[in-house]
Amino acid sequence: MKSYILLFAGMLALGGCGSDSSSQSTGGEGSPDDPLPPNILFIVVDDAGVDQFEAFGYGGAPPAALAKAGVRFRNTWSMPTCSPTRATFFNGQYPFRSRVRNAIVSTDLANSQPSPYALTIPKLLREEKGYVSALVGKMHLTGSDLNPDNHPLHDDAMRELGWDYFAGYLDGAPYPIDTTAGGVAPEGTYQCGFVPTTAADGDNGADFGVCYLPDNHPSGHAWIPMDPAIDLPGQDNATPGRSCLELGGILDPGTLTASEERRAELDFNAQNGYYTGEWKINHEDGGNETLRAPDARARGYRLTLEAQYAIDWIAEKQSFHSDTPWMMTVGFSALHAPLQPPPASLLPHPDATPSLLGCGTPVADGLAEVGLPVTGDIGDFAQQRIVAQHMLEAVDHEIGRLLEETHIAKRLEDGSLQYNPDSNTVVVLVSDNGTYMPSVKLPFDPLRAKGSLYQSGVWVPLVVVGPESIVANPDRDVEHLINTTDLFSLFREIAGIEDSALPAWLPRDAQPVLPYLEEPGHSGIRDYNFSEQGTNIAATPPPPCVIPAANTCVQIFPQEEVCADQGGVWYGPDEHGNGGFDSCCAVNDQLISQGENPVDIFPRDQRTLRNDHYKLVRISRQDCALDALVDSEEFYQIDQAIPSPKLDRADADLLANGEGDLSDEQAANLTVLRDQLDRLLATATDCPGDGNDDLVVDQTDLDEWTYWADTEAARGLSSWYDLNHDGITDAADRAIIEANFGKDCRL
Repeated sequence: MKSYILLFAGMLALGGCGSDSSSQSTGGEGSPDDPLPPNILFIVVDDAGVDQFEAFGYGGAPPAALAKAGVRFRNTWSMPTCSPTRATFFNGQYPFRSRVRNAIVSTDLANSQPSPYALTIPKLLREEKGYVSALVGKMHLTGSDLNPDNHPLHDDAMRELGWDYFAGYLDGAPYPIDTTAGGVAPEGTYQCGFVPTTAADGDNGADFGVCYLPDNHPSGHAWIPMDPAIDLPGQDNATPGRSCLELGGILDPGTLTASEERRAELDFNAQNGYYTGEWKINHEDGGNETLRAPDARARGYRLTLEAQYAIDWIAEKQSFHSDTPWMMTVGFSALHAPLQPPPASLLPHPDATPSLLGCGTPVADGLAEVGLPVTGDIGDFAQQRIVAQHMLEAVDHEIGRLLEETHIAKRLEDGSLQYNPDSNTVVVLVSDNGTYMPSVKLPFDPLRAKGSLYQSGVWVPLVVVGPESIVANPDRDVEHLINTTDLFSLFREIAGIEDSALPAWLPRDAQPVLPYLEEPGHSGIRDYNFSEQGTNIAATPPPPCVIPAANTCVQIFPQEEVCADQGGVWYGPDEHGNGGFDSCCAVNDQLISQGENPVDIFPRDQRTLRNDHYKLVRISRQDCALDALVDSEEFYQIDQAIPSPKLDRADADLLANGEGDLSDEQAANLTVLRDQLDRLLATATDCPGDGNDDLVVDQTDLDEWTYWADTEAARGLSSWYDLNHDGITDAADRAIIEANFGKDCRL
């Protein structure tokens, strides 16, 4: 496998010339004689923890030919879920400051979404150095059309947060797989979203059919026959259902007779996992566009479309705006659920097509091979992990294509890639959190993965590749503590923006990263690393969802389909709004009344702090009997050993039998970590009446409140000036401003 993700660990092996030093105007405060600062290509992979990558000493993929250079940060922490981590990239703040404390869902108020008043990296780069910034794919920083009442920035959201161009999704994940395959069979027939061959499914499969295409398909056709007996150039008819889906079409199986009447019966409006999406586009001229599922431009494999949008934008900058530095952020959707086979053409071994079992939602059965209880046939789960591996290989392929087609890397005769220093581009790759449970690779702990504060949930890959002037002595590991907030500093440092350019009053948690790149052997900058997960601000919490494989009840997912995508059992109201429970405690009462065991309740708040050798975890969880939150602590010794790191497994809690069993060294570390965690949390600033987070309550707050409270302009609902968090911006919020007018929380 040519793993281009792994290549970030080594693309400088054969190239190391300095960056382009041509004199160009850089905008901001730069003079015409200043060299053009480097471009930045920032790649975010979804739900792929450090366990997935052999370049970090783990994972199962073979090493890439050039995985020998670049700087690999082997001790990087994220937050446990996507939105909080992704916010830290661009604001440099821990979640308890930004209030983005969990994955943003439709019930979350604007108060738990990144604020348009915040200083973000694209805004900073533009103001100080004249950068133009783009964001493609998934970033999950805002609400969406699923609930317009909690989505005050609407289609301008990413533009308001600082990006000049956006082409991607405001939703946090691909939609569920359409198991009707476009309406050709009853719900549940096709678990992978397409018609398989008869060899894979003798009852429902098909080896030929008519592939109906959406109205504006670039081929100009309304349909094409798909039959192995028909040789069409460039078309793979060996798997007609899957090939048709890759084209953006819907296969009518078992017939070669086509008609407009039949085409009209098919459901092009249905979303289908990774093969459709609702694209929001913010053009640089200020215009907006929405591409919905029936549009041919919104159909096709999601990772390929994500890469292509990035390639097209970068190519345009390289061709027509070479005197302007740029930052492109690409958020690839994989490995997020639902798990769905990628196009075979993106795999290193196209013939190794995964079985159609294991598609879709994580199964609760057959988990013995990763240490979970077995309750059924292991086959589905094993095949599901194959699908996940193939999705990671598809990400590899598209990253490689992105690098090659933008000339940031060049293809050598042996098929491998070599970094091109003349591109004057720094490439940064990271993941947003640990791997989700079904896809975790041993020896990591699938029960303590994404969504938890344990090592398998927050330990992520971070790789930086760039010219020698920035990345000295490549092919090395940095073992020091790094936090995803630190990427805010890294981007600032790459652009040549001094820390003094930031407002002195602005609370920030980002620490420098560039010294590690420029100076091999640089001592550790962080003494402690921090991660947290909490509960976002919502007028009404989402209904309960039980994840059987983890034996846990959560109140995170507002829709039944989202619960199902995570392998959950829905305990909320049905599709008609009838019945359901309002809390996980009510679910447990029901289970107990039926003679079943209660399930664990997901913590309301979790925080963790570590030093080089020890880790403190502090958890606040609802106790149903007491009707109160109960706090607890766990304490672990951890490391980054290869190939078997010391992890914070359930049986490794040093406080399991109380503090009396601790050694002097352990007790001393526990005391220090407790003290440091308390000190950090005490730096949180509560400033009632301050809606724009400048820590001053003044006339600006009244003016901004007036804007957001304007019901005649279709506002007046959720906003950052909904200060009492009731989902309405009204006179009650103005009263809070007036009661605190003149307060300066910076003092």
